[in-house]
Amino acid sequence: MTIFEALRESHDKQRQLLELLVKTHGDSEGRDELFKRLRAELENHAAAEERALYIPMMEYDMTQEKARHSVAEHHEIDELIETLESTEYDSPGWLASAKKLQHLVTHHLEEEEQEVFQLAGRVLDDAHKTSLAKTYQQEMEARHAS
Repeated sequence: MTIFEALRESHDKQRQLLELLVKTHGDSEGRDELFKRLRAELENHAAAEERALYIPMMEYDMTQEKARHSVAEHHEIDELIETLESTEYDSPGWLASAKKLQHLVTHHLEEEEQEVFQLAGRVLDDAHKTSLAKTYQQEMEARHAS
């Protein structure tokens, strides 16, 4: 498995959780559970992805700018999660913010899969792609265990 395949698995999970989350209503157990699962997935994924993909990409001139851009988008996502955390589930603004999060994350994932992965694929050799997948998976396992 390459780093790109490992990341796509998490991307698919994020898309599914977002799709389910924006269909929830009010201050419900379902909304609370989905939001907590999504928040954990996004936080764990971003930290592991930065370590396993973006830090190595920053070592190359060709991929440095794209890596920095993607890390900046992670921070935008974090800020939107903080907004959702400080908003009551039954507030009309909560669903609007959740939809904004869905749009932002979906855009970020598409950009990664269509641009970042191709660019990184040009600078990383096959062995590096495989070893980075292991780094990513170990980081995700460690974060899920804590």
